[in-house]
Amino acid sequence: MTASKKWFVIINPTSGNGSSKKQWPKIQALLLKYQFDFKYAFTKHSKHSVELIYNSVNQGFKHFICVGGDGTLHNIINGVMLQNLVPPVDINIGVIPIGTGNDWVKTQGIPKDIEAAIKIIKKGKLSSQDLGKIQFLEASKPTVYFNNLAGIGFDGYVVSKVGKYKHFGAIAYLLGTVMGLSSFKNFKAEVTINSKTYSSKSLMVLIGLCQYSGGGMRLTKTPDPYDGLFDISLAGDFNTWDILRNTIQLFNGRIVNFKKVQNFKSQHITVKVIQEAKPFIQADGELIGTGDFEVNIIPKSFSFYSK
Repeated sequence: MTASKKWFVIINPTSGNGSSKKQWPKIQALLLKYQFDFKYAFTKHSKHSVELIYNSVNQGFKHFICVGGDGTLHNIINGVMLQNLVPPVDINIGVIPIGTGNDWVKTQGIPKDIEAAIKIIKKGKLSSQDLGKIQFLEASKPTVYFNNLAGIGFDGYVVSKVGKYKHFGAIAYLLGTVMGLSSFKNFKAEVTINSKTYSSKSLMVLIGLCQYSGGGMRLTKTPDPYDGLFDISLAGDFNTWDILRNTIQLFNGRIVNFKKVQNFKSQHITVKVIQEAKPFIQADGELIGTGDFEVNIIPKSFSFYSK
């Protein structure tokens, strides 16, 4: 029974433009109504979740609830994967989505309604999906895990701009896209997929597990978080007009059929930037740095409460 479990709830008070903090009294009351035995903590900085996960797992917690958006879940998952106290797949995460994009929950069918999301966690059904593992080729940079989508180039540039528009909600990503049109420069890269290297100027390289990103955009062709493969899109040398005339296609998924986009399935990808200026890399909508990197899939490594 769910009531017999001990839960640790992690709340990002800044998620949803501060909505998580405002909604916490209601969430807390509902968790008590549904007989959850829990402790909780508010995050104090972006990587605080990693510390909270380690400390609470060390205290015996294996069941967590994420109250926040895609970035909050991303940091919680990184905490789970980086700790070495118990196997990560033995740690189970429930999600109450309160964020700007809420993209991962769209794929998994988890509702934004708070009580409905809590009922899913209470029901106790577990699923395990794949994760991506990003390792920078510079050994000094830390490993990063992602559960939704990672990329380099224009999408990272948009993420770097989105913060100032988050009070607009999911449309913030569209505004960031428009604002980035005049200033982003395509980058030269060597991308190796399935032992073949592609050298060209690129708008962005996208590595997908789930269907939606950037507030509902659909940027890879047939992603499946359970098939043990990345769904990869190489967006080539787009110009401003290419992006403008394909804006709708960013949301309906047809962008992957544009002549300057190549689509792949693979368990591994390596990206090397062949220029001095290094574009941003993002994972689940979080900026993680710049540089050359490789990505490997970790099948069925993220356990969560599902519909």
